[in-house]
This record gives sequence, C-alpha cells and structure tokens, in this order.
Amino acid sequence: MKKTDWPIRWDLLLRYRLIEIIALWEGRLTTNHICHAFGIGRQQASKDINTYLREVAPGNLEYDRHLKGYVPADQFRPAVTQGRSDEYLEVLGRDHALSETFESLDLGLPNTEILHVPRRLAEPEVVRPIVLATRQGRRLEAEYFSLTRPEGERRTLEPHTLVYSGQRWHVRAWCETNGEYRDFVLSRFRGVPQVLPERSRHKARNDEAWNTTVNIMLRPDQRLSADQQAIVANDYAMVDGQLKIESRAALVRYMLTLAGLSGDTPHSDPLVQQLELANRDDLRTWL
Repeated sequence: MKKTDWPIRWDLLLRYRLIEIIALWEGRLTTNHICHAFGIGRQQASKDINTYLREVAPGNLEYDRHLKGYVPADQFRPAVTQGRSDEYLEVLGRDHALSETFESLDLGLPNTEILHVPRRLAEPEVVRPIVLATRQGRRLEAEYFSLTRPEGERRTLEPHTLVYSGQRWHVRAWCETNGEYRDFVLSRFRGVPQVLPERSRHKARNDEAWNTTVNIMLRPDQRLSADQQAIVANDYAMVDGQLKIESRAALVRYMLTLAGLSGDTPHSDPLVQQLELANRDDLRTWL
C-alpha cells in the first residue's frame, strides 16, 4: 500500500479512536473530550464526530438529549479500535502521565492512580546512538556494566531491535565478546556509545532465538481450589483452563516475569502466584 492510499490522516485517526474508545467504555461522549485532548475548538470537535459517523462508522453512535452526549448504539461495532478494555486503560495511562507534567491539563477522564516500578532510565545521549546504529544497521562500541562484570567493559555490539519488557528497555544485539546475541539494558551503558562506520554483519534474520516462535501455556496454579482456579481462568479469558501466549523465544523469560513466574521455584503461597507454566519442559531451552 502506498502512503497516499491510506484514507485517513494520522491526526484524524487518533481523534476517531478517542471518539470510539470514550463512547464505548464510558458510555457518553461529548465534544469536550475531543477539545481537551487535542486542543481544538468545539466546532472542529463536532465536525470530527459527524465525519466519524458519516464516513467511518455510520450508526455506531446516537445522540442522547437527556445525557447531552453521544452514546453507543445497539449495533455498535468497533471500526478504528479493537474494542478491548486495555485500549481505554492506555488512554487513562496517557492522561495520567500528561497530567503529571502539565498540571492544568484536564481531559475529563476519571481520576486514576498508576503505580510505576522505580527504575533508572537511560539518558538521551546514550539512547540516541543506539537508536541510530539499530536503524542504520551499524556496529556500536560502548562501555557496558552488568552484574557479572560490575567493573564494566568495552563492548562491540551489532544491535538490531529495541525491546520494552514491561519493566525496562533493552536492546537486542550481537555481542562480539561473547559471540552470540544477547540483551543489553539501556540504563547500564556508560558514557556515549560510538556508532562505527562498519555495517553490522549479524542481522535480526540471523538471530535464531529472535526468529523462533514458541507458545507459552499458562494455567491457574493447581494448588488453588477448583472454584479459585475458575476465577483466575476467567480473569485471563482462558480457554479450557489454559491461556496460550505466542512469543519470540528470545522474549520468553520476560513474558514469564510479567506473569509473576520468574525462576523455577514457585511462590510458597498460591494465592499470590495464581498462575503457573503448563509447558515448562517445552520451553526449557529458552529459559
């Protein structure tokens, strides 16, 4: 598809998505939501809603004179979203993050409180050359500190992908010192990495663990009672008591950490752990 073939401008698509998300998950949409979120006037916001209804999703919304806002119609079908609750929660998260920076910003969304794990973030001067080397496919020289080498050492890397594991950012790269692909946490680089003129010889397509797809099978902790297991299964929309997660083999450990399953030893309290890995033997190569 050519760039010119895409029918909706990016800025309009973002507005249409917000229209759909707010209407679906809050049950009432007004022009104020659009005005406050995008800094536009009421007339433009009204035009966006009408264009959404005319060209994007006819019949999705109805105007409720009593509520003085648009509500989802009975035949509502997501057109520019997937209709998932996490899309609304992401909007809440962005609203919270922006409000922390801009005190006067008010998008009219419910009060939220979001917990963040304290972490040291990488500096811009560290990230920029890593991004450049990744984008241009070039070798990178940097000083890197790890728990196994706390004194630090000079590394020559060939990075191919930046990854956010849900807790921190790392870069997936070929390490010349170790002769294999490894993950390097961005906050553990020191100084300014140097982008070398040489092109990388080890690409993403050569990274076996990156290109191998595996299935992670999660199930309720079998130490729980049948009723408790049923609650956990419902929490994760499990099918036949299991949740299948497709993942790159290189990212299996991170996915399990997000599920609270890091390490081979289960938590002593099943009410805390709640989940367990059903196919550990199948994934042992990648753990």
